[in-house]
Amino acid sequence: KILPHNFNEILDAMIDGLRKNPVNLLPDFPQGGIADCTDYNGGARGGRVRVRAKMEKVKKHLLKITEIPFGTTRTSLIDSILSANDKGKIKVSKIEDNTAEFVEIMVHLPSTVSAEDSLPALYAFTDCEVSLAPNACVIQNNHPQFLSVNDLIKSSAELTRELLKRELEIKLGELREKWHFSSLEKIFIEKRIYRDIEKEETWEGVIAAVEKGLKPYAKLFRRAITQDDILRLLEIKIKRISKYDSFRADEMIKGFEEDIKEVEGFLAQLTRYAIRYFKELKKKYGKGRERKTELCVDDSGELTPFDRIVAAKVVVANETLYLNRKDGFAGYGLKKDEAIEKCSDMDDVLVIGKDGVMKVMKVADKMFVGKSPLRVAVFRRDDQKVYNMVYRDGKSGRLYAKKFKIGGVTRDKEYPLFKTHSRSRIFFFSVHDTEKKNSRVLVHLDPTLKRIKEMSIEFDFAWLELQGRSVKGSTLTTHKVDRVVNAPKAEGEEADVAKPSPEVEKKKAKTDADEKEKAKPSAKPDQSKKEISSEKNGKPKDQATFDFKDN
Repeated sequence: KILPHNFNEILDAMIDGLRKNPVNLLPDFPQGGIADCTDYNGGARGGRVRVRAKMEKVKKHLLKITEIPFGTTRTSLIDSILSANDKGKIKVSKIEDNTAEFVEIMVHLPSTVSAEDSLPALYAFTDCEVSLAPNACVIQNNHPQFLSVNDLIKSSAELTRELLKRELEIKLGELREKWHFSSLEKIFIEKRIYRDIEKEETWEGVIAAVEKGLKPYAKLFRRAITQDDILRLLEIKIKRISKYDSFRADEMIKGFEEDIKEVEGFLAQLTRYAIRYFKELKKKYGKGRERKTELCVDDSGELTPFDRIVAAKVVVANETLYLNRKDGFAGYGLKKDEAIEKCSDMDDVLVIGKDGVMKVMKVADKMFVGKSPLRVAVFRRDDQKVYNMVYRDGKSGRLYAKKFKIGGVTRDKEYPLFKTHSRSRIFFFSVHDTEKKNSRVLVHLDPTLKRIKEMSIEFDFAWLELQGRSVKGSTLTTHKVDRVVNAPKAEGEEADVAKPSPEVEKKKAKTDADEKEKAKPSAKPDQSKKEISSEKNGKPKDQATFDFKDN
């Protein structure tokens, strides 16, 4: 499979091949469009070209397609747009095909969708962008070989030069034969050799007489005089001999000598002759064969790739992700449960369980995520969210704090955020949009501990460096911990606050009572409670904390 190329560019590439210059021939499609040839790889096997339709923005909600990609038709392109619309990948109100001499397909968009937002989706889910792979297999030396287009151009240029050489050699031989016979005829007539045959009575005697008459002039010729030459001389009619023009014959012989000299010069400089041949072809047939496909290049003229379009990013979010915390199910089919955020059927979902196990799975109508998960959200690979977590290591009993990003993951694979143990427990968990935002927490030690001067430890996650999700974290304390809560905001500081979970709201009154009796050794607070501050109007900002039951 060899992609189409431009006629003029092929000739220029063959000239470069003959001159031993680098050859870089790029495809050109008769239907036009825009091509990304950064991965073309000279047309070798394994290369790839992406071709897009040329679209113009007519109005805010109207697009016009003026050129379509190679390998598609107007019908197939329109069908692909309608199919993507039916599947909910894009939103289109109607399509009009006004094509006459030139392609003109009008794509009408809903009033809620702008033309700029629709372009990436059209390229991602329709035939407005196609990917083509060259695969040139040729028979060379009686064996099939996979060659690049650039190699084929060089080979073709060399083969053309050899063919031109053979043509010149044939032409040179014909000119030499014409010069040879014209010179024979001139001597035969001017030296009156034809009179020597009058006394001969046999055919053999006639031939011998002519051969004897030409013998003194044999050195003037470039090859030996053969019997065929003599027979051809004997076929000259008397009328032609009587009207023979010696001056005209000399001019003809001189013309043959000039032509012979010219052809010999071409053979001596065969490469230059072949280059001139290609230039003459371009001059004669190249008009009206200009490039039709626009190449994607930068300001300096270097090839540049299209902007990479991730399908999951441009698909229309026409579904909503719901969560049933009690039963541990999530999906876009749970219409009666808690709405998390908008999503599409191509998205992945991030799930972090209260046991500290993280998992990314494909969104579905209904899927099990575990009861009372810490976080359920649409997973985006370029997400910059930062996670703050305080947890107890079950083996050592130490309390650790860690600040991390999710990073790369494999779908449906479980990633423990800390070493799994029956006594491990998460005391605090929050999410922030950027690394600049951090949580401040108060770690309350167990009131039953003795000989401890400070029963609470204040900690700011800004003191930690951003690390990977598998890092153990920094030790906060080795003592037994009662609970970890958000630290109160300082005077004049606009602190991030968290939205309490329903369980925390129910136990808030009891938590306040525990705070008042914290100094009494006999009053042991319930370790399963957390204190979470609420923000104005009860609306969450950039941080969410959770309460964990039965830990």
